[in-house]
Order: sequence, then structure tokens, then C-alpha cells
Amino acid sequence: MSPSLGRTRRRSSELVTGMLGGILAAGLGLGAFAALVMVLWISSPYPDSGPGGALHVAAALWLLSHGVELIRTDTLSGDPAPVGLVPLLLLALPLVLLHRSARDHAGDGVGAAARATWAGLVAGYTAVGGVVTLYASGGALRPSWWWAVVCVPALAALAAGTGVWAAHGRPLLPLPAPLGGALETEGRRQVLAAAGRAAGAGALALVGGGALLVAVSLVGHGDAVRASFPQLTEGWSGRFAVLMLCAALLPNAAVWAAAYALGPGFVLGAGYVVAPLSATAPTALLPPFPLLAAVPTGGTALTWAVGVVPLAAGATVGWFTGARAAAERGAPWSVRRTAAAALVAAALCAVAVALLTVLASGPLGVAALSHVGPLWWQTGGAAGAWVATVALPVALSSRGWRARAHGKPSGVDGDAGPVMTTVRRPAAEGRVAERTGRTGRRGGLFRRKEVRAEAARSMRRPGGAERKRGVVDAGPGSAVPAVFPRELEAALDAAAPRERFADLPLAALVSTAEAHPDRASDRPLHEGGAGDRTEVSDHPDRPLGPGEPTTAKAPDQAS
Repeated sequence: MSPSLGRTRRRSSELVTGMLGGILAAGLGLGAFAALVMVLWISSPYPDSGPGGALHVAAALWLLSHGVELIRTDTLSGDPAPVGLVPLLLLALPLVLLHRSARDHAGDGVGAAARATWAGLVAGYTAVGGVVTLYASGGALRPSWWWAVVCVPALAALAAGTGVWAAHGRPLLPLPAPLGGALETEGRRQVLAAAGRAAGAGALALVGGGALLVAVSLVGHGDAVRASFPQLTEGWSGRFAVLMLCAALLPNAAVWAAAYALGPGFVLGAGYVVAPLSATAPTALLPPFPLLAAVPTGGTALTWAVGVVPLAAGATVGWFTGARAAAERGAPWSVRRTAAAALVAAALCAVAVALLTVLASGPLGVAALSHVGPLWWQTGGAAGAWVATVALPVALSSRGWRARAHGKPSGVDGDAGPVMTTVRRPAAEGRVAERTGRTGRRGGLFRRKEVRAEAARSMRRPGGAERKRGVVDAGPGSAVPAVFPRELEAALDAAAPRERFADLPLAALVSTAEAHPDRASDRPLHEGGAGDRTEVSDHPDRPLGPGEPTTAKAPDQAS
């Protein structure tokens, strides 16, 4: 019972640690919103509520940053109006805090310990969310309990899951059951990984292009943007609050501009669609707000230039897909596989853009303001069509170009290339070589360095560049350069066809060359030597003396 008791205690400890981490992350985010709202309330010349009202507003904004819909009760008509447009910059704060807390508290735990940490983080964060929802229900902006029950735990689970996954080195996730085959799982995983990276790059290109369009439009409508600030508030604290609200809504504006560039555009009230192909309403109908002052008002030649944004996104997806398809290691992907990866990337990019559209839009009231922003199904469909149309030819062209640039097929240089001589060793000996490793056997790394240095010295000698070179394969993972003079190769060819010696070891080839009848047995010995040592001048790799000829003797002229 002791091992199971110890595991239970460890899981309990991980659960408690995770709960503390979730409570800390929620407290930091809530404290940041409270500090910001209190500073604005203190600097306001005409505060319409006390510190309790400011804290209620801070709690409501914290819930709004999680996607919780708020209900505004102090309307002119007296009917409650929903507020569900989430500033994406506010959404980034709880995501980052919870992700960092999960990554720091996950530690080295795996399996049940990691799941306990994740569960503790979600439970602690959700508990704080419930308390904040209960407190904010007494303010002017009341949260919807249904949205609070759904959004806060979902966001906590997502952010904590990514944090625990990052803490354990971002391991490969298992494929879904319909995609996981026994033989093709690795190939499908590679296609999905490449498609995911390309889709992320394409979505970033779309949003980045939308941000560039927003910046250009703000500069072009600079006078109207500046005139909107005095119409909203007179004090500097109020203008600073409006400026901060505009900064929090800039990511939303970038997504809206991307939807405008894709074609469907976005909705600013019932019957008012802003798109390149639709008629626009007069800007006098829009309320004075800096970002609304930059809304395009007419279809000019400059309006059609926004089509560069989806074209750039499609080219980005195709470029990333082609780069992965023609990787330097391994053979390039087939045309069918590359096309499949490009289409999957287009589908994933469409899903990502649709999700961003859902997050960047929402209601600001009832009736005409029940939906403000782009429609997710139109924007996602347009993104998928644009990216698929552009990415497919770009991916195939990039794959072909990179495959030709990374390497040439064997035998391109013809006779100018190296002469390859393969010497095979028995299978048992090869297995022993694999077990001992490349540098663990005699003649390993240091031997290859010595042979390369000797080959370089022979090339610097007169006549060395005219010799042909080959590679002797001495086993798995071993390639030892060997330099043969032309005369020795001619002797080997004259003794027997080269194909007969393709599977013989190097020692057998040398023995056959020495036993050739054209080679005389009474070769002159080196001066001062005795025995069967050959003449030093016949060795191809020896250093030449200052007074010796530069050409080596042929084997048939030794006598």
C-alpha cells in the first residue's frame, strides 16, 4: 500500500500546487484591471460613481476579456443591451498569465502528475472567476452567468493545457483516430505539421496585412481621427481612456481590415456593410470614434489594391509548404503530397481566420447593433478560397525550384566525376562495425583525417591533379578515400573485367594486381634495402625529392 499511498500524496500535492498557481494567475490579471480602472477614475474630473463602482467596472472588464457577455442596464430606452465585443488585446492578458503559471508549476511531472497540475490550475482559476462573476453582478455592467460558466473554464483549460505542454518540451501529440494509420501515421504527421506551420504563417500574413491597412487608413483620415477625440470627451484623462480603448481594439480592427481585403467586409449595423464590392453609407451615420473615422468611404482604385493582402497570404502558405516539401534531408515530396499539404494548409488557415473573426466581433446592443464586425462563415470561406487558389501553384513551383537548387542527380558530370569503387564486407563484420560506432574502431575518424591530408598533399605534387580518385566503403558509416594511379587501374582492368571484383575486399584487388603476369618479379630494390620491399619511387603517395622526375613509372615498365 505504501507505493500507491505515495502516488496519491504526490497527486494531491500537484493538485494543490496547480490550484495555487491558477488563483495567482487570476489574481494578477484582476489586479491589473483594477489598477488601470482606479487610475482612470482618480484622474477623471467628473467621476459619476465611487470606488465601489470603479471596482465593479474592473471586475466586469476582467470577465469581458475572457469572452463573457455583459449586460448594460443604464440605457436610454431602459431595456438591457448586451455588450459582447471583446477587445483582443485584453484577451491576451489572461491567456499569457495562465500559460506562464501552468508552465512554471508543471515542473517535471508526467502522466497523472501533469494531469493533476492541469486540473488544479483550471479549478483554481475557475473558482476565482465564479467569485468575480458574483461580485460584478451588482454593478452597472452585469455579466451573463451562462457565458461566465462556459467561457472562463474553457479559456482556463486551453491556456493551462498549452502551458503544461510547453513545460514538457512540446511533445508530439497523437493524431485523431481517423488520421492515424499503422503505416502512414508518420507521413500524415509530417503533412499535418507542415500544413499547420504554413497555415499559421498565412493567418499571420493576413492579420499583419490588415494591420497595415488600418495604419494607412488612420494616416489618410488623420483630420477626422483627431476631430473625434474632442467630440467624445473634453478632459485629458477621458481622451487618454479613449486612446487606451482604441489601442485595445487595434487587433480587432486588423481582423476587420483583413475581412475587408478578403472581400466579405464587415458589418457596422443593420444594412451597413463595409466591403470593396458594396455601396457604403455616409460616414455621418457613424458615431464619433477614432477607429470608425478611418472606415473607407468609397470604391476607388486604391480600394482594389487591398487584394494584395490575400495574395501575399496565399503566397506565404505556398512558400512554406514548398520549402518543407523540398527539404534538404531526404527525397522531395511527390507532387500529390505537396498539393495535399497546400490544400490542408488552406483549410487550416480558413479555420484560424474564422476563429479570429468570431473573437473579434460581437454585439454592442440590440436590433441594428446585434452584430458588429465580420461574419465568420463568410470571412473563413473567402480566406480558404484565396489561399487555396494562390498557395497550390506557389507550393508546386517552390518545391520544383528548391529540389533543383539543393542537389543534382548522380552522374551529371560524366567522366569528370569521381570513380566510385565499392568494397563490401561480410554482414557479420558490418554488424560489429555498427555496434562499435564510427570512431570507436581502428581507422576511424583520425584515420580518415590522415588519409584526407595525404590526398591533399598528393594533389599539390606535380601530376597529382591528373589522378583519378575513388571511395572505398569499408562498412556502414565509413568512407575512406583511396588514391590509385592510372597504371594500377589499367593493370586491374587488363587482368579481368572490373565487374568481377565488385564484391571483393581491397586486399584481394591488390593481390590480383601484384600477381599480374605483366609485372616483373625481379623489380629493382631500394638502395640499402633487402627482401621483397618494392621500390619507393613506385609508391604514388610518397613525397618527391628535389631531383626526381614528376611522372610515376608504369607497372609494366618497372623491369
